Amino acid sequence: MPVWNLFESQPEDYRESVLPSLVKKRIVIEAGCSFGWNKYAGDDGIIISIDRFGASAPAGILFEKFGFTVQNIVEKALSLF
Repeated sequence: MPVWNLFESQPEDYRESVLPSLVKKRIVIEAGCSFGWNKYAGDDGIIISIDRFGASAPAGILFEKFGFTVQNIVEKALSLF
């Protein structure tokens, strides 16, 4: 979802088709701050993000350190079930 405001301005039936309210177990992957994503992840969802400032390293190293790896994302997804 590149732009929250654009998504929120769409008709309810479109938003429901993209994020069905029956789906409670969601994963948000945000290579930035998690602020604002709780609304879309929901109470039963997981957010993988970077909620701190100042880490400095090549992107690949930072992504591994903060859990942006296939292995971590799959483990988190499986933990929802």
